[in-house]
This record gives sequence, structure tokens and C-alpha cells, in this order.
Amino acid sequence: MAAAPHHVGLFVTCLVDFFRPSVGFAAVKLLEEAGCTVEVPETQTCCGQPAFNSGDRGDTVAIARQVIEAFRGFDYVVAPSGSCAGMIRKHYPSLFEPGSADRAAAEELASRTYELVSFLTRICGRTAVEASVSARVTYHDSCSGLRELGIKEEPRQLLASVDGLTVVEMRDAETCCGFGGTFCVKYPDISNDMVDKKAANIEATRADMLLAGDLGCLMNMAGKLQRRGSAIEVRHVAEVLAGDLSSPAIGAAAKPSKSSNG
Repeated sequence: MAAAPHHVGLFVTCLVDFFRPSVGFAAVKLLEEAGCTVEVPETQTCCGQPAFNSGDRGDTVAIARQVIEAFRGFDYVVAPSGSCAGMIRKHYPSLFEPGSADRAAAEELASRTYELVSFLTRICGRTAVEASVSARVTYHDSCSGLRELGIKEEPRQLLASVDGLTVVEMRDAETCCGFGGTFCVKYPDISNDMVDKKAANIEATRADMLLAGDLGCLMNMAGKLQRRGSAIEVRHVAEVLAGDLSSPAIGAAAKPSKSSNG
């Protein structure tokens, strides 16, 4: 008898909701192709990371309680963002007193929360996707995904299965792009220097497309590439893995895609 499909609650993330809904649709497509049933709780809001990083513990706790309640009953919670998944997995439990009911609920939610690509590979056992994209791409490792969740090989493994895709590694792929949520606002000069170096490394690969798993990083790098006059497309890795490039590249005006959907 076949095992029941995983019942997944999709944590959409604020940036995807407001700026890049195509990433959410790509995530649903990938999860359903992996055999999951997917729901998007309407009561979900922010993960609370901006408040947490700004030292606003009171609002962070209130947001965490709301998220815990919104995602009760799902087998797993999946986010197309290492940053948001890292907030829930690594930081939610620390918001509450050890031994409290809130702490237990936060730890329980953390135990079933995953970033999208790591969930597809580690939980669903996916080693390949059915997509066709003709492009030369390079991949940026976001800080939260890499350092908090240990995500490194998973996106590269799935990208290697995309028909027509060539992955080229950039220099210092693991180095921060300078976004860091509120970091880019608090330390704009340092942030700008960091993303300028990152953009130079991206351009040196001669890639057609830059990919990553966090929309904040992607928007930051897309802005810098655009200001440097670069023609490199910037996209979330989920869009490529889903084979859907129908939306304009991040930061770009609408135009016909160079790539095909398989």
C-alpha cells in the first residue's frame, strides 16, 4: 500500500507574496510533482525576522505565536526561503521559556519546517526534476540557507538534472551579498561594497542567469547588476526547477523569455 502524500503548508514569505508570486506558484508545482498535497493558510503573515533582527522581542513573540497557530495540523511547513525557514527552525524556540507550552509548540513547529529545495531532496527524496531551460547559470549561496540550514549541494543536485542547463560556479559563492535584511539599511556603505564585489564575481562567470534560494538576496543583487548595466537575468531557483520562466526576470521589465519550458 502506497504511503499517504505529505500534507504541506506553504509558508509563502512576505517578499514572494508582495513582489514575486511566481516563486510561490513554482513552489506549489514542485511540491505537487513530488507527491505532496499543498495548502496555503490564509492567516499566515511575516515570520517575524525583521522585528527579531531589530531587537523587538515583543512583536516577534506575537508573530511567532500567530505562525505556530496558522500551521498547526500540517505534516510539514515549507518555505521557498532559507531565511524564513531558518527563522522558524533556529530562532522560534529561543523566544520562549524552557518548559513552557509555547516553547514546546515552537520546537514542534521547528522540527517540521524546511526550506523548499532541502525538503524536496531530504524528505521527498527527489534527485531530479522534469524541466528544460537552455541557459548558463551561476548559484549564490545565501547566508541563512547555507549557515543555519546547511543547504549547499541540494540546489546544485537538482539544477544538474534540468535539461539544457549548465551550472558554473562563481568565485566566493558562499560570501554574503550584503543584503542581510536590516543590515543593508543600517550599514549601507558596507552593504554596497559587498554587493559590488558579488556582482563582479557573478559577471566574471559569463552566466546568462543568476539563481539563489532567497528573494531578498536576489533583489539586492539584481539591483546592483542592473546599475552596473549587466544583462544577466536574476531568478529564484524554484522558477528554473519548475521550468517556468514566464514571469520577467527579477528587476526587469516584461519581455519574451530566451528559455523554454519543458
